[in-house]
Amino acid sequence: MSTRGMIAALASLGLGLGACGAPAALGAPPAGQSVLQSSSPAATSSAEVAPTPAEAPVDFDVSLALSDPAAAAAFASAVSDPASATYRHYLTPAQWEQRFSPGQASVDAVTAWLSSQGITVTAVTPDRMTVHASGSAAAVERAFGTSLNEYIHHGRIVRLAAGPLAVPSSLAGVIAGVSGVDQNLARPDHLTGAERGAAQAPAPAAQAPLGEIPQPPASRTSPPCSKTYGQKTDTTDPIYGGGFPSPLPYAVCGYTPPQLQGAYGLAPQIATGVDGTGVTVAIVDAYTAPTLLADAQQYSARHQPTQPLQAGQFSELPSAKYNEVGQCEASEWFGEQTLDIEAVHATAPGANILYVGAKNCSSGLYEAVQRVVDGHLAQIITDSWGDGGGDLLDSPGTRHGFDNVLLMAIGTGIGVQFSSGDEGDEFTTLGMTVADYPPSSPYVTAVGGTSVQIGNGNARLGEVGWSTAKSALCSEALVAEEECETSSLGTWVPPAPGAYHYGGGGGTSYVYPEPKYQALVVPPALAARNSAITGIANRVEPDISMEGDPATGMLVGETQTFPSGVHYGEYRIGGTSLSSPLLAGVMADADQAAGTPLGFVNPLLYKLALSPAGAAAFFDVVPAGKQALARVDYVNELNTKHGTVTSVRVLGYEGRETFCSGTGNCTHQKVALGAARGFDSMTGLGTPASGLVAALAKP
Repeated sequence: MSTRGMIAALASLGLGLGACGAPAALGAPPAGQSVLQSSSPAATSSAEVAPTPAEAPVDFDVSLALSDPAAAAAFASAVSDPASATYRHYLTPAQWEQRFSPGQASVDAVTAWLSSQGITVTAVTPDRMTVHASGSAAAVERAFGTSLNEYIHHGRIVRLAAGPLAVPSSLAGVIAGVSGVDQNLARPDHLTGAERGAAQAPAPAAQAPLGEIPQPPASRTSPPCSKTYGQKTDTTDPIYGGGFPSPLPYAVCGYTPPQLQGAYGLAPQIATGVDGTGVTVAIVDAYTAPTLLADAQQYSARHQPTQPLQAGQFSELPSAKYNEVGQCEASEWFGEQTLDIEAVHATAPGANILYVGAKNCSSGLYEAVQRVVDGHLAQIITDSWGDGGGDLLDSPGTRHGFDNVLLMAIGTGIGVQFSSGDEGDEFTTLGMTVADYPPSSPYVTAVGGTSVQIGNGNARLGEVGWSTAKSALCSEALVAEEECETSSLGTWVPPAPGAYHYGGGGGTSYVYPEPKYQALVVPPALAARNSAITGIANRVEPDISMEGDPATGMLVGETQTFPSGVHYGEYRIGGTSLSSPLLAGVMADADQAAGTPLGFVNPLLYKLALSPAGAAAFFDVVPAGKQALARVDYVNELNTKHGTVTSVRVLGYEGRETFCSGTGNCTHQKVALGAARGFDSMTGLGTPASGLVAALAKP
């Protein structure tokens, strides 16, 4: 989209940004009140459904300002900068809280005000940064001087404030932001890639205890597929054309742990015991499947029998209760949890794994991360979720409050990773190029996706950025679904190179300045992509990437609901939800090799990219050229009862993409994320090479 078009799009969302992404000027609040944060750009009249019922319960968090925000940010920079005298001189949580957390007087003032508004304070976090509260919608509206409505956002109905949130002027410097009043329903960043619409699991009650959320509907990978990249080729379907090779290789059935260890150069070091032993990786997702350990143990017994997941390596920290299970499509998160655990164990078979189950897919996820940071329960946290376009669309209060938690993580030696998303630059979903949050935060390691090509001997044959265009072979089944015309039977629709489908997320932030660690590595044109609006160079993500393409993907094992009953089954899955836990395992290996937590690794990663060691540390992902896979999927994602669909998936796609609004108006642009030598917007610094762990561990 052109600069002029982007500015117009932002204006249509009611969002004005100053030089550093501050909210535009808002109307004067009532006497004695100060505007805390603007309303969400997603709260537009065209998306409004109905007012939120006055009696509806609203759980939300009030984030308190740090006692010295500038000093906290400066300490985070110093403790993670290899050139600093305080590099890796971490504080304990208690020490960090003593230096930077809000004082008890701030907590008391906020809790007293909330109570005076008829709102219940349910808890205060040990770090004193967050006050958890609950009240009726009517009470929340009165307290913050706003109104709450239901809106359609990303295909789901969510609650948003229709106007800015105000607080008493006496608290304006005490409260950093409010999250949860606006519902940000995160999605897990995983995909099977079949997209044919498997049967939905029955919805449990609005609030459900552990064990009452049903197992998800079963999914199976359809043959033909290859055990190694290029093992089988499609010699029966029409030639794809467009300059692509013929015959095309079939999609991979799903890589196994030995293949991934081999491709990323981890196998030799794991064989010598550098396997993450002694390091704990926390996995944060919504809800908790009841079969996580049993599934992961059965999977490892089948696919890495010499590296079993021992019961003593795994622990769970579930929520006492769950809510928003319908809105969050709770069963969908079970596959995410399984994938994350099995992926971490694939690249760090000796690491301890702590699974943390959030109470919902909105504020609960942020609370779960904070719980790990407060208790210093892990050295690495991997998060395979985010809010599409959240760099712009999430409330400033959400970003501000969670960024404070991330500063504490950095200061206490915890590395936090987020998958970069599965919708590329988000143009096809939002009509503008915008990054997701939290991966756009400069305080996390944003992990993008690739399509890795693993051959015989578990060797990496190549690797390209995950950006997929799709064409389907027109069949009678697709004609019946009105996805192609009878006149197109037996041809590829659309013709080569297809239409953009999905890909690893990334982009340039609108709210975060370019961090110091990126300044000498990220091409100036990428950092300045939004400078006509922000006036400055900005943060670019992802930082680094790993396998994520659902057409290559990883084979996982999970207890699912089959027609014959509920039992274990295996299928291929991808998305940057795979990329982040794979990298978390690599980081656990590096922590063990270093003999100390590496903490926030971005400054070190970018320093390596500038050093002679970078060539051995990173595999540079470059443009893919003409590459594609043939893929067959069950229509029902399970068996041949309703037939199969054949498609071609173009790899490393950098052509045109299309956004169509609800009114049917469509606009087009070139995919904004692309691969290039060195740092690029599709894969960041590239992917791990065989020398990465040793380079990270070097003093």
